[in-house]
Amino acid sequence: MSEKKKILFICTHNSARSQMAEGIMKSLYGEYYDVYSAGIEPLEVNPYAVKVMKEIGLDISKQRSKSVDEFRDFRFDYVVTVCDQAKESCPFFPGGAIIHKGFKDPSPSSGNEDEILASFRRTRDEIKIWIQEALKTRIGEDQ
Repeated sequence: MSEKKKILFICTHNSARSQMAEGIMKSLYGEYYDVYSAGIEPLEVNPYAVKVMKEIGLDISKQRSKSVDEFRDFRFDYVVTVCDQAKESCPFFPGGAIIHKGFKDPSPSSGNEDEILASFRRTRDEIKIWIQEALKTRIGEDQ
């Protein structure tokens, strides 16, 4: 097998959407890709993101929020922005294809815990479906 491709998921805070995307991508296609995530203004990983990922058997509790600055010298095959703000302020990464797919940020969700978790689940499931449908085609092309 050839060398693994590198993929970076970026969103504003690297606390929910890009963290979930990193976990899902590693789980589904980690044998083909080195997977990373980062944020424009990183915060801590959202505990609700950790919780809803555990529900589908994925543990992202050891992942940490990272700044895009940590990856300035990396060369990625794909850079995926998962929110509109990251798309607008995404730094330039040479050599990689830039893919944008915006997902609703579940972090500002309000209500009781069940309602907040439901919002995180929706975003998690949308990310997983998108990765399975949109990125699978590219993965096949990369092999």
